[in-house]
Amino acid sequence: MIIKEQTIPVKDFNIENALSIEGHNDLFKEAIFFDLEHYVYKKPVCVGVFGSGYYDEKENTLKITQYMIENKFELKKILEWSKTYFLDLIKKKNKKYIITFSGNNDFTVINYLYNKYNINFKIEDYLKDVDLQKEYEKAMNTSIGLKNLECKFDIKRESEVISGSNLAKTFSKIMKDTEYFNRMPEEKKEKILLYNMQDVVSLFYIYVNWNKYIIPNEKNLNDEKKDSLNENCN
Repeated sequence: MIIKEQTIPVKDFNIENALSIEGHNDLFKEAIFFDLEHYVYKKPVCVGVFGSGYYDEKENTLKITQYMIENKFELKKILEWSKTYFLDLIKKKNKKYIITFSGNNDFTVINYLYNKYNINFKIEDYLKDVDLQKEYEKAMNTSIGLKNLECKFDIKRESEVISGSNLAKTFSKIMKDTEYFNRMPEEKKEKILLYNMQDVVSLFYIYVNWNKYIIPNEKNLNDEKKDSLNENCN
């Protein structure tokens, strides 16, 4: 299993722009930012990449942790490590929230696999989910994908976008062929990890800059409905 830990300096932001939940705009300090890359065939098959991070206020950095599966024998290990990761942050860092984008999909996959492999853990029993896709829908009365939302927030990605179907094909091969990962070019592995890492980082910047870009007035609602017809931002 690939284990990658990174410390990323945070760009300046104004806490007044942060998303307010239950009257508080500083909940990101008590939150975990979470994104999975996974493979589902009728039922959840595996977690391909577990990606997560949290904001370190003292250092003004994001602490990112990633686990990437190398073969089918590591599936239970990646689940066990993810449970340990969550519990450590809950107990040692007092984390109470989990920030996601369409998090129900990731929760469905990982909770199904926790149960299948007899790992006694369910994320929602310990952390309250703040789903940025749902928050956007509440504010703007329309839906949006993460990459289009990144465009609206002027977030520039270093990596190219990888389609879910291409990721699923890769993880399917990893699960079926124990040597496939060893034959994968290092560039492809890094590309997948960078893609996942940037999803996690984007969640943070969308959260803390929310009020700078999301203004739910009637004009914006009409504009957003038009924009939602487009698949990609310019």
